[in-house]
Amino acid sequence: MAPEAVTISFRLGGDDGVAVEARKWAGALRALGFTPRRIAGAIEGGGSPDDLVIPGLAIDPPEPLDEQTLRAALDGADLVVVDNLCSLPLNLDAARTIARIAAEQSGRVCFRHHDLPWQRRTLQHLESEFPPRVPGALHATINLRSRRELNARGYEDAVTIHNFFDLDPAPGDRDATRMGLGFANDELVLFHPARAIERKNVPGGLRFAARLGELVPDLRVHYWLSGPAEDGYGPTLGRILERAPVPVTMGRAAPADGYAACDLVAFPSTWEGFGNPVIESIAWRRPCVTGAYPVLAEILASGVRTFSAQRPKEVARFLAEPAEVRERYYDVNLRRARLSFDLADLPKAIDAAFTAYGWLAW
Repeated sequence: MAPEAVTISFRLGGDDGVAVEARKWAGALRALGFTPRRIAGAIEGGGSPDDLVIPGLAIDPPEPLDEQTLRAALDGADLVVVDNLCSLPLNLDAARTIARIAAEQSGRVCFRHHDLPWQRRTLQHLESEFPPRVPGALHATINLRSRRELNARGYEDAVTIHNFFDLDPAPGDRDATRMGLGFANDELVLFHPARAIERKNVPGGLRFAARLGELVPDLRVHYWLSGPAEDGYGPTLGRILERAPVPVTMGRAAPADGYAACDLVAFPSTWEGFGNPVIESIAWRRPCVTGAYPVLAEILASGVRTFSAQRPKEVARFLAEPAEVRERYYDVNLRRARLSFDLADLPKAIDAAFTAYGWLAW
């Protein structure tokens, strides 16, 4: 009988970073012989019969957490992957309950960390409690910086398994997506694929768009924010958009369609646990303009390249290059990305981490 792996998080199935990466891990665990299933406060995008929604696990829970149901759902699992729920304790009751249940589990527990409490100003006071120090549990980060910070706090066996990507994705529908969002054929569309929260730095993206617009006067620059606003950022975003120096559209699209419809990817974040759009833009052959968030240096160490939001002239020159020059740039970036970020290598990376930790048999 195949061992069972349960992923538990605030929300799963959607297109936010944690949900996207949890989906990849589920596929990798299946390739390693596990039977995966999901438990979350909300499961978006259609579920499966094995999914369990416990509303009390949500970031903003509509009701108290049903601990009895949660315990029964985890009972007998061979592996429990706690995906960011105990890393950023946004739902403190859920995080504490999961920590307590994890310490009582007969199976193995992996705490997967996209972020950590001391990396958020509003959660720094919880760093002595989270992530929970559960005997025998494996702590896996998505970047080296977080692993070093865990090591410095006494989590000596933490590992890093960065995010991996499908580098041969199906193409999206450029024309239909642009038409549906009202973009004109002669507009230069900057796609900012992010929820609208403070650290995504929408003002920085708009300032870059305005500077670029001055350098490409023959094109009208149009800013596309996939949104929506979260974490109470709506009123602030409203004021920002009222003063926006370029036209702004907010609206969702499937990732393939989003990258197909745009001409340039804007990713001006001040902080990210990883920054998936950097590699996604490479997979879909689009130039990416980034802010200097700390973990970006780890991605660039692989040899891939982005453009700096502080250097719009370089972006303008690139856009003016002949098509064959731009295509060579995309080809080189993709070859380099394959060496470090190919989704086909994720099962091997997880298996190596489990083996090194002594999880040899299930």
